[in-house]
Amino acid sequence: MDGITHAMAVKRELATEIERCMRSEGLSKPRMAQRMGTSRSQLDRVLDPRCTAIQLQTLVKAALAVGRNLEIQFHSRLPHT
Repeated sequence: MDGITHAMAVKRELATEIERCMRSEGLSKPRMAQRMGTSRSQLDRVLDPRCTAIQLQTLVKAALAVGRNLEIQFHSRLPHT
């Protein structure tokens, strides 16, 4: 998997998880954006799985807005054959 494809897969997972948490907390998009201290258009970019250019600080704000912490892990890759 190349870097761009992998980034899009990771972003899709992040966007899905943020939306799941928003539903769990009963948060609308305008309320979520307000909690994050950002605009609705910025939240739309966070939730867009194709938009991979999201700052770490924005992801942390999203996590905190739904009462979660953001954790990032690095995993070993299998060697290329």
